[in-house]
Amino acid sequence: MDLNLKGKRALITGGSRGIGLAIAKTLLAEGASVSICARDAEALDAVATQLSAQGGTVFHQALDVADAAALTAFVGETAEALGGVDIVVANASASVGEGPDAWAANFRTDLMSLVTLIEAATPALASGGHGAVVAVASTSALEAGILPTANSFGALKAAMLQHVSAQARQLGPQGIRVNAVSPGPVFFEGGVWDSIRTSIPPLFEGAVAASALGKLATAEDVANAVTYLASPIAGHVTGVNLVIDGGFTNRFDY
Repeated sequence: MDLNLKGKRALITGGSRGIGLAIAKTLLAEGASVSICARDAEALDAVATQLSAQGGTVFHQALDVADAAALTAFVGETAEALGGVDIVVANASASVGEGPDAWAANFRTDLMSLVTLIEAATPALASGGHGAVVAVASTSALEAGILPTANSFGALKAAMLQHVSAQARQLGPQGIRVNAVSPGPVFFEGGVWDSIRTSIPPLFEGAVAASALGKLATAEDVANAVTYLASPIAGHVTGVNLVIDGGFTNRFDY
């Protein structure tokens, strides 16, 4: 199926590894140009070179999405470099942790970067009348899960889902769709679940066993769902949270 993404311009935060990198690769393969950011300048340069080899336009900039001014400037520079912005993917996350510092990090990096991104990108997204925002949340927003250190992570991901719902209604009249995806455990090399596989094998095996499909998601599984939601094919889909967990959570939406 042609997703009608040729010529679209996409901005992805946290695009140097894992889910963010898979999203950038998938959008490029569909004919979009991409702009990515991450904190590690050296890793980002290497990834941008790798992505450019796929063909298409790749813009990149090292920054911390918790810095609202830097993130706002990145949106403007992306629009200038790519000739506009049609798609915004809020993927950057502070991951899991414990204590007040973890709560503050998840607030700034997960929730407030989404708020900043939408505010900064709205004029560009609205200019074509067909903008799309996709926020990467988590099934930790839906239930406690099995990671004992995911309290702040889950709570702030839940706040992201509420903001997505509110923004879908607010921005709909401008032709901007706002959706979320909530992955369950995602396995990729160097990721959290790769570390858990070697450091806490029973936890890893429990997560696999808890999945109805008997396996964890890949970054590409999430990227495919994000790409669909970002595409014109999903033109009448907004305010939706698409769970990508292989049946890991015991729930069903009616």
